[in-house]
Amino acid sequence: MAQPVLFTPLKVGGLELDNRIVIAPMCQYSAEHGQMTDWHLIHLGQLALSGAALLTIEAAAVVPEGRITHADVGLYDDACETAMGRVLESVRRWSDMPIAIQLAHAGRKASSNVPWLGGGQIAPDDANGWQAEAPSAIPFAASHVSPTALGKDRLGIIRDAFVDAAKRAARIGIDAVQIHAAHGYLLHEFLSPLSNRRTDEYGGSVENRMRFPLEVFDAVRAAFPAGKPVTVRVSATDWMADGLDLEQTIAFAKALEARGCDAIHVSSGGLHPDQRIPVSPSYQVPLARAVKAAVGVPVVAVGLITEPAQAEAIVATGDADLVGLARTVLYDPRWPWHAAAALGGQVKAANQYLRSQPSQFKTLFKS
Repeated sequence: MAQPVLFTPLKVGGLELDNRIVIAPMCQYSAEHGQMTDWHLIHLGQLALSGAALLTIEAAAVVPEGRITHADVGLYDDACETAMGRVLESVRRWSDMPIAIQLAHAGRKASSNVPWLGGGQIAPDDANGWQAEAPSAIPFAASHVSPTALGKDRLGIIRDAFVDAAKRAARIGIDAVQIHAAHGYLLHEFLSPLSNRRTDEYGGSVENRMRFPLEVFDAVRAAFPAGKPVTVRVSATDWMADGLDLEQTIAFAKALEARGCDAIHVSSGGLHPDQRIPVSPSYQVPLARAVKAAVGVPVVAVGLITEPAQAEAIVATGDADLVGLARTVLYDPRWPWHAAAALGGQVKAANQYLRSQPSQFKTLFKS
């Protein structure tokens, strides 16, 4: 069989990736006061031995109020930076996999409970809750407390917090930054006309609704080391009438590319509880394909990508340049190994694991 495209290298900005498999950010809801714990060492450590090309740390809030839950990771103070640096130092002793981080603000979906306790909003006066903030005072659900509409001074503070987090990420040796503008969180809330009803220069037309996310991107790009990628995750559609749609997302993607964005990760949904998503294998790939046709930077496809042949088809046909794995790789942390075996590719493996190579796949591991 010819060399599978899934296991060919790709350059993203100044970062060389061994293959086309990236591990998407996945919240673990296991931090204390925004600080990583031993759970993150176990979680990230096993994924760093998976054979994927890039490991992305879960959404890290840039301000305490930007956490989805009280148990979210943050990168907003020295204690958060120290805790994350300690985890990364341990992981890097045993893996040279590049590590990215997703920087985020949860917006009106903040102050929620952890998923295994229901995930609903926690009242601002609860010990584990706080007042959420958003582009407009429109709650995510009718039962939620209305968020505070952000004034321009607060927008400046949040933008500067993204910058501060990017600088912290650089200090602890993070290889790439992903800005979270998807899944109904703050920057997506600015992009969508369903959550952004502002009447100033940050609301109304798609150009105005893009303004604050683009300001954040510009500020982070300027603060993060040149040559290290800054990428953006988008929700290509709200799956709602009169919401953010693919045409508007393509306009946003083009604006990002013009500003030096190194890659765009295409997801969807998360903004409105009434969304109707046609979930099926590869259901978001057509969205990635459309964005890829409009820009020249690498595009990541994600969403129910579970089978090696499926992933190979996505990159081999040019629907996307990379595939992002989330729940798939939680279920099977050696998925890249198994995909390489199935397709005839090769992956890196730790020396301690080399003897695990099955005899029928004697060229599976790179020498």
